[in-house]
Amino acid sequence: MKNMPEKQKKKSMVPQKLKDNYGFLFEEELIEEIAEVGFYQCMKRGEKLLEYGSYIKNMPLLLEGSIKIVREDEDGGELLLYFIERGDTCAFSLTCCMGNKKSEIKAVVVEDAELILIPVAKMEEWLCKYQTWKNFVFESYNIRLEEMLMTIDTLAFMKMDERLYKFLTDKVKLIGSTTITNTHQEIAYNLHTSRVVVSRLLKKLEKEGKIKLFRNKIEVLEF
Repeated sequence: MKNMPEKQKKKSMVPQKLKDNYGFLFEEELIEEIAEVGFYQCMKRGEKLLEYGSYIKNMPLLLEGSIKIVREDEDGGELLLYFIERGDTCAFSLTCCMGNKKSEIKAVVVEDAELILIPVAKMEEWLCKYQTWKNFVFESYNIRLEEMLMTIDTLAFMKMDERLYKFLTDKVKLIGSTTITNTHQEIAYNLHTSRVVVSRLLKKLEKEGKIKLFRNKIEVLEF
């Protein structure tokens, strides 16, 4: 394994990563099937796993990294719906896979990711074959629904400075670091607002002692 190419080396570790991330959910037989039929994929930060209007033929299981799910309005503005982390899947991809529907969301890699893509035929087969898989699918729907409701509550009841601070603290928890490298424009896209507004509110948060602004990064001091 020492002289093995990096991607091949990572792929050889997939069975163990499946056990680490999903072993407490799935039985050994299902883990082995996932490793056998799944398509391994590595993706870099900023790459798109899923684009608006595309058909989804595979369901992603995230082994490493994180991915954000966003929605676009008629004017091209984007709104962050939720993040998926390792050990998760995307409820929207489940719906589109099973219904052979075009995607109404975009999935973008936040941190370099490793995924296993499950063919739709196997997803349907496992719903009948494995109770643990069925539980996982339904639980994923429930979790994403709760996160969607939180997003709606945030839009309806929180001021923009509160939404911005929540975005920053959620990002800290997601990446496991208090240093955030998103540009002001990227944050504005996620919050469906303008860069000018984000920059002004970031300065306000800095004055309150909650963050520290640097040239190419934001340090979150309270979370």
